[in-house]
Amino acid sequence: MFLAYAALAALLALALLGSTFMTFTRNPAVVGSMTKLGVPDSWLPWLGAAKAAGAVGLLAGLAVPLLGEAAAVGLVLYFAGAVVTHIRGKDYALAPAVVLTLLPAVALVLRIASA
Repeated sequence: MFLAYAALAALLALALLGSTFMTFTRNPAVVGSMTKLGVPDSWLPWLGAAKAAGAVGLLAGLAVPLLGEAAAVGLVLYFAGAVVTHIRGKDYALAPAVVLTLLPAVALVLRIASA
C-alpha cells in the first residue's frame, strides 16, 4: 500500500505544483476560469498557496504519515470547494474538479492503510 501511496502522492504533488505555478504566474486559462466562476482575483495567491501546501504535505507524508493524511484531507476539502464553486457558477464541466477531489481521497485511504 505504501508504494501505491508514494506513487499517487508524487504524481498528485507534481500536478499540484504545476497548477500552483500557473496560479502564481496568472496563466490566462486559470485566471479566466476563476474569473468566470466569480472567484476574486485577490484569492489567487491564497488558493495557490493552499495547493502548494497540499503538494508538500503529500510528499512529507512519505516520512510522516500524519502530515500526508492531513494534506490529503485538506486537498479533498479544497477540491470539494472547487466542485461546489463550479456548480454555483452553473459551470457543469465538473470532471477535472471531481477527479481532483477523488485522487487525494484515494491517497488518504492508501496512507492510512500503509501505516
